[in-house]
Amino acid sequence: MPDRYARRDVIATAAVALLGLGGLRRAQADEMTTLTVFAAGTLAKPLRAFDEVFQAAHPDIAVQPQFGGSVKMVKQITELGEIADVVAAADYSVIPKYMFGGVGRPAFADWYAGFAGNAITFMYTPRSKFAAEITPENWHDVLARPGVQIGRSNPDTDPSGYQILLMLKLAEIHYQRPGLAERILANAPETNVRDTETELIPALQSGQIDYLGIYRSDAIQLGLDYVKLPPQVNLSDPRYASLYARASVETKNGTITGKPIVYAVTIPTNAAHARQARAWIAALLSSQGSAIMARSGFAPLRPAYVSDPRRIPVSLRSLVRSWPKG
Repeated sequence: MPDRYARRDVIATAAVALLGLGGLRRAQADEMTTLTVFAAGTLAKPLRAFDEVFQAAHPDIAVQPQFGGSVKMVKQITELGEIADVVAAADYSVIPKYMFGGVGRPAFADWYAGFAGNAITFMYTPRSKFAAEITPENWHDVLARPGVQIGRSNPDTDPSGYQILLMLKLAEIHYQRPGLAERILANAPETNVRDTETELIPALQSGQIDYLGIYRSDAIQLGLDYVKLPPQVNLSDPRYASLYARASVETKNGTITGKPIVYAVTIPTNAAHARQARAWIAALLSSQGSAIMARSGFAPLRPAYVSDPRRIPVSLRSLVRSWPKG
């Protein structure tokens, strides 16, 4: 009889211990912060790798990224009322254009930090038409040939969409070939347009399209061939900022003028977890974060450029420098 009661005591003690462990786990879950990050689709691979490293160092923060066209993602905040803790855009100018306040417009941000550069290009595979013939010298003639299918993203929702158009305008100037952009775009009809260029990668890999307007980083990540465009054309080099500014395109959101590609990040004014967002950005701007970006084909900016040193959070000021003039 005593043995039976002893066994009951052991079972009861074990049950209490399990209940206590369950309660501890629930308490830990309750303390977990979910950090919502709205980011450009082309940042998906490096930010997923970065988030793994960040979460290992901050076990109390669970990062929840959402990727899409930068303009579309920002408008989810400014027009649809969605809440994000961090915004990372593929074109720095998207942040002041849509998130800074104005007459009759509330402010959703008042600073941004440029943390990486990139280049615009056309990516292709061995099965693409004329893949064996295309070179950095003849690419514009190849892409204008009859029967070539070109994919691109929507210039009204995604920076790469209007950056492709700007690049083609710059190609007209660089090669002194008026009408070049129109001839190439004839092979890139609306049926080949998606909200983000990354949505068309399967179509390229399956041979439905031959060339895809995309960022150089995506081609590097995928191990695919891309056209090595000169810096006067590919929007990669700040030294050609005045040249890039000679090109402009019209979108539903107004006129877009050419400028060097710089990815930027900010914390919305209504972020639910601003403290954790500052920690996330600090890690992104660190040497470790920059190394992850570089491995994915980006050109990290260290220190990052900041639009207004007086407005960026104090904890991030040592990681940035003033935005260069021009």
